[in-house]
Amino acid sequence: MTALVVCHFVLAACARPLVRALGRRAFIVLALPPAAATVWAATQWNTAASGGSVTWSWQWMPAYDVTVDLRLDALAELMVLLAAGIGTLVLLYCASYFTDGTPQLAGFAGNLLAFAGAMLALVLADDLISLYVFWELTTVFSYLLIGYDSEQKHSRRSALQALTVTTLGGLAMFVGFLIIGQSAGTYRISAILADPPGASLAVSVAVVLILCGALSKSAIWPFSLWLPNAMAAPTPVSAYLHAAAMVKAGVYLVARLAPGFADVPVWRPVVIVLGAATMLLGGWRALRLNDLKLVLAYGTVSQLGFLTLLAGVGNRDAALAAAVMILAHALFKAPLFLVTGIVDHAAGTRDLRKLSGVGRALPHVCTVAVSAAASMAALPPLLGFAAKEAAFEALLHGDTADRWALGVTVAGSALTVAYTVRFVWGAFARKPGVEDTLVHRVGWAFLAPPALLAVCGLVLGPGVGWTDRLLSAYADTFPPSPHPYHLSLWHGFGTALLLSAVALAGGVVLFAVRTTVTRLSRRIAWPTADSVFGHLLLGLERLSLQLTGLVQRGSLSVYLATTLLVVLAGQLTVLGVDRPWHGAAVPRVWDLPLQGAIAVLTCAAALLCLTVRRRMKAVVLAGLTGYGAALLFVVQGGPDLALTQFCVETVSMIVFVLVLRRMPVHFQESVSTWRRAVRIPVALAAAATLGVVVWVAAAARRAAPAGAAMVEETAHHGLKDVVATILVDLRAWDTMGESAVLAAAAIGVTSLIYLHRRTEGSSLREELHGRTAWSLTAPEMTGLPHGDEGAPERSWLAAGSTLAPEHRSIVFEVVARLLFHPILVLSVYLLFCAENMPGGGFVGGLVAGLALITRYLAGGRFELAEAAPLQPGLFTGLGLFISTGVALLGLGEGTVLHAWTHHGRLPLIGEYHLGTPVLFDFGVYLLVLGVVLDIVRALGAKIDRQIERAAVERAAAASTSTPPGTAPGTGGRPG
Repeated sequence: MTALVVCHFVLAACARPLVRALGRRAFIVLALPPAAATVWAATQWNTAASGGSVTWSWQWMPAYDVTVDLRLDALAELMVLLAAGIGTLVLLYCASYFTDGTPQLAGFAGNLLAFAGAMLALVLADDLISLYVFWELTTVFSYLLIGYDSEQKHSRRSALQALTVTTLGGLAMFVGFLIIGQSAGTYRISAILADPPGASLAVSVAVVLILCGALSKSAIWPFSLWLPNAMAAPTPVSAYLHAAAMVKAGVYLVARLAPGFADVPVWRPVVIVLGAATMLLGGWRALRLNDLKLVLAYGTVSQLGFLTLLAGVGNRDAALAAAVMILAHALFKAPLFLVTGIVDHAAGTRDLRKLSGVGRALPHVCTVAVSAAASMAALPPLLGFAAKEAAFEALLHGDTADRWALGVTVAGSALTVAYTVRFVWGAFARKPGVEDTLVHRVGWAFLAPPALLAVCGLVLGPGVGWTDRLLSAYADTFPPSPHPYHLSLWHGFGTALLLSAVALAGGVVLFAVRTTVTRLSRRIAWPTADSVFGHLLLGLERLSLQLTGLVQRGSLSVYLATTLLVVLAGQLTVLGVDRPWHGAAVPRVWDLPLQGAIAVLTCAAALLCLTVRRRMKAVVLAGLTGYGAALLFVVQGGPDLALTQFCVETVSMIVFVLVLRRMPVHFQESVSTWRRAVRIPVALAAAATLGVVVWVAAAARRAAPAGAAMVEETAHHGLKDVVATILVDLRAWDTMGESAVLAAAAIGVTSLIYLHRRTEGSSLREELHGRTAWSLTAPEMTGLPHGDEGAPERSWLAAGSTLAPEHRSIVFEVVARLLFHPILVLSVYLLFCAENMPGGGFVGGLVAGLALITRYLAGGRFELAEAAPLQPGLFTGLGLFISTGVALLGLGEGTVLHAWTHHGRLPLIGEYHLGTPVLFDFGVYLLVLGVVLDIVRALGAKIDRQIERAAVERAAAASTSTPPGTAPGTGGRPG
């Protein structure tokens, strides 16, 4: 089973080279995995039909009892045959539907096959967590498939709408799964159904949440709005996702859980009422539409309501009727969608008002469509008739609610007949006053997939008894019926047959008066769910804008004060209610007097920040507070923390300085006396409260500190540096998450500056000799050499020619060039010595970044480009890739981030060992280096370009305003 699922995703990943090499014929190769799944499922027919099952389980994380379970039983057998079999035919159909020049064909092919793999895994999943994962995968791939034509606004909106509705339902369902799993003590579906948890409020809430997910997936009212709009997708997507696969996932889930939860009080009212309402509303809407795909779409909504009703009734005969109806619906709705695609392909339109005489022009296509439509209208001897008879019979012998549902079902069946006849008439009949539609010839390969499905519906009508063993094996999971129903085409004359005749006659009458029905339908039509959804989104957007305008005033001081006040109120409330300081040890002022002296100096630097008016002084004083914290780490005996703090503070100060180049020298905000009187108490109160909270939290410890255990665990592995071991081994999950957040934050910040493109590119030769930010001077200075005229004989920097002589420091250039490589070596040393000495990938990456910053400060953006010719994104992405890859390697032992160590011996070097924590730390090293380089390029090189452009504009303005005969540089503002 797992091999079949994996093959879908592996071949989907190879779709691009296959399409590039084979064109549209690549779909034939891509059809192999679902074809293999179909053959495999066929070989398991007897096992499933006998009530047995085929299972597979993988102990993913044994320590946490987390497993991945797959199970093929009777219901899964039916769904696998439909999802894989129809998926095979749809992929073969795509080879004729598309052309070699179709844009984005490779992405479409890969997404369609990946969806088939996700659907296959979904119906085989035997634990709730795995089912949810594959459930959301189908949501993601359906979003990509519906939005295939991304250049069209309607396609993008439809894809987003489907994603929004089904994802929200999926999240609600996931919460329900968690509640059910906790209540049952297991997440394995077969175990839960064998011994379902007793009825309780928690179980009822969980059932409602799960039904929200199932009903939203199957487009049951009020979630039915997304499916008709999803017709923006290509016809093969509609035939597969919206007839045989995705929309059936919700019905499948209802059918899967009904044996264990149909007796929960909220189950039947929700399923029966909403299913019946959907059947009527969808069928009624289909009577007044003119697009063939939309007629089928609303017909699908109606049929899905019918299927949900049957699957959720909760008795043996209704379950049997639901199973055979699922099969019949797939075998008539999928070929009708495929035929619609053929008609659209041949005639160039799907508007039934413009189509005329297509049946005579395409007789074989018409024959296939009529055969499938007859099954949808439940005409004998097709499978649809046998399925409808089973449904009527099951509801007829049910309780009062079932008989009410039977009445709705008969009315809905009449609507089904009406829109079915309207579809066939609109697509193929010759209409008075409309010229015959010109069509082109249709090849046999194009028609073969829908023809094969229609033939299956025709053959399985008389042969429906062949499926009785398999479908009854699922139905028998419900409490036994006194007179169990068995599938057969003919059960004699009875009430069910009479109801079928009534539905057929009613449908014919509705079609006969179709003009009146259409006029009445449009007159009493409610606002469409799509318009309601659009107005809700518009209202939500306006509300968010109003709320944002009210809260986000653009004042950092207001944001900070609000945050501090909320934290202060919460903490004071907790402290006042709990009074946790009782029994707490009195805090020591310091361990060493040196700590007090450093703390006083740090506080003094922080207070001086409030008095200065120059931004640069404030940055220096703020940096001194950070260095003071680093000194406290040194005194306390934390060299790792101190080293990291020193590096972070240094990089932060440099970044501040780079930003200040584009800001005024002095603070321009004037703070009134009353505002200062409010801010100072708030700040002091927040600081005092935070100090008390830290003291209380430290004094509240009851368990033994974990430090001793971590020291022992570190020594057990032959290591000495506890902090580094915690970061890359014991708490590597935290480091991995923080690394991802750091990368995302850096990319977001720098993207605000790189509005157009992020690539800096290599230095252009002609640009090297132009004016740069580092060659711009203050007032033009005479008597000084320019360019290379005054440069030393040896150029210490690659971009030395771009520097103005008065801006150059030969000593700094020499020092920067001589120390660049030693600093890089030091960063690598800090990376590899972290096991036994202070260091690590984070510190090493910062040190390497400081080396690049030094080159930039000495020579500008061209020097930085020469020192680091690769893009920062390469380092960031490679670092995340290495860290994630090392984390996934641990799955070999059943746990993510499981540590591995390799011992070996090398000539001259001797014995060595290499552990995955070092490789993980190397990923962190590259990520931090990429982040620092990205920030320097954004705040340094990019701002340099802005300065250069501003200088050029000022020079151009000055040249246009200079009177003739005036020497340049003798007047006006200096550049």
